[in-house]
Amino acid sequence: MIISSLIAIATVLTMGVISPGPSFIYVARNAVVHSRRHGLVTALGTGVGAAIFSLAAMLGLQKLLLMVPELFMVLKVAGGAYLLWLAVKMFRGATRPLNLALDGDKNDGRTLMMTFRDGLLTQLSNPKTAIIFASIFSALLPENIPALFYVAIPLMSFLIDFGWYAIVSLCLSSERPRRAYLRLKTSVDRASSAVLAALGMRLIYSSFVK
Repeated sequence: MIISSLIAIATVLTMGVISPGPSFIYVARNAVVHSRRHGLVTALGTGVGAAIFSLAAMLGLQKLLLMVPELFMVLKVAGGAYLLWLAVKMFRGATRPLNLALDGDKNDGRTLMMTFRDGLLTQLSNPKTAIIFASIFSALLPENIPALFYVAIPLMSFLIDFGWYAIVSLCLSSERPRRAYLRLKTSVDRASSAVLAALGMRLIYSSFVK
């Protein structure tokens, strides 16, 4: 029963993480624009965010957010505002030329700690994820949750999320995708910023409309 629950949860989480969203856009862009290392550190941040959400869901964050809808609204507005901020930054830099070093870091003052922070915040920008995690766990966890699950499931969530985005980083930080990005930089950045802005506005809108 325990093993089957973990396998079922892992399967659903894997299907969810490969669906493109803000995290995918941000990891992919950091891998292409900065370096493979920046992409992997961004993936590390999103993985930690997934682990935090999974643990919070198991500890009852879903019940808290449903009991205090005002808190849920505030968190969604804050998350949407963060995505809009990322979109504005990306749009403003769309026409800025880059000189990418294929095997090195772009020296623009962006530290790995900043990259990790933004990866983490991008993952945490949508509190709806906590509800999704909680819904998955409610359906697939045994009625009496073993103590081991409070460690195993966040760790599994981290490994699935980080593993997927690490693959994305490794693929997109190679020479061919980076050269293609250089040719299409303005269009790609503007399209990516539009998607982030749309997701942010949708999140803010959903906080006021039931």
